[in-house]
Amino acid sequence: MPTKSTDKKIYLASKSPRRRELLRQIGVDFELLALRSDPARGVDVSEDVHPGEAPHDYVARVAREKGAFAWNILLMRRQPLRPVLSADTTVTIDGEILGKPASPAEAMAMLERLSGRTHQVLTAVAVHGMDVAEQFTQVSNVRFATLTPAQIRAYCATPEPYDKAGGYGIQGPAAIFIEHIEGSHSGIMGLPLFETATLLRKAGFPV
Repeated sequence: MPTKSTDKKIYLASKSPRRRELLRQIGVDFELLALRSDPARGVDVSEDVHPGEAPHDYVARVAREKGAFAWNILLMRRQPLRPVLSADTTVTIDGEILGKPASPAEAMAMLERLSGRTHQVLTAVAVHGMDVAEQFTQVSNVRFATLTPAQIRAYCATPEPYDKAGGYGIQGPAAIFIEHIEGSHSGIMGLPLFETATLLRKAGFPV
């Protein structure tokens, strides 16, 4: 039987360095429980969008499935049981999900589409524990300034766009593109801290 942990840690089922930084910001100690995400080697949880799936449903499903998969890993490995935190972030505009660009051409097309317009960043957070499985999706509105072709080309010539939904990160150089946000700055980074703290408390973890 897996044992219940008495230490003050959680498991983080995410490879995102930004989520690690945000958890440290609020004093949450964690152990990484990274899931496989390399298509060439197989993935533990598919991030493919189902046909007809709305952005809100998509991001909530992926976060939930990541957490459930990670919890089952703990049970199978008989590891100490602690709350498992999982999350997923997506960018959407005109009801369409913008994933991570695979090429400079894709990245430039995304930024051209975001230029001068307001889009939504959705981050779903899920917490699995001994007696709880809760989740929440935070939605922020982000307005980009009108970008010049030179700005877009220069940005897409850097590594910045290629591991981020929508082709940008608010915590990097693309911050200068953003005119206005309505919502959660930390949610746009990948982990809305108010909602995350609330869910962890429900799982019995003091924040």
